[in-house]
Amino acid sequence: MTFTIELTQVVSKEVKYLQAECGVRYWEDGEVNGTEDTDGELMPLRVKDAWCPTIDLETGAIQDWPSGTTANIHYKVCDAGLYKLLDAEKKVVREIDGYVPTMMSPGGSGYGDYVIMTIGPDGKIENWSVDLEPFQEDGE
Repeated sequence: MTFTIELTQVVSKEVKYLQAECGVRYWEDGEVNGTEDTDGELMPLRVKDAWCPTIDLETGAIQDWPSGTTANIHYKVCDAGLYKLLDAEKKVVREIDGYVPTMMSPGGSGYGDYVIMTIGPDGKIENWSVDLEPFQEDGE
């Protein structure tokens, strides 16, 4: 007779990007170049009903952000989001879904329900701060 046990091994991996897929409830809660984005048509990186930025963790710069474009975002997402940490080659290292990670709300307290941020003309998120704690929790 043999017995089997499960072992959990902790592995450290370097991550470079956060790729987000935020299911936006109300596009009118965004502003692009000073104009209210009533139906979400002005917002860069919109894919169907989601806002999908890829953010450089170190700099807070959004990849492929159109130069000269500014945005103020206060999107209600609640648990309609998917957030992936990517390595330098943009391969998925870890992903979580559900509530909005706190680092997606540097512009105010999002309470896990909102993406709140201001994006400058260089594509950088104001007051960007990395918090990887939600990605390190057990239970996935």
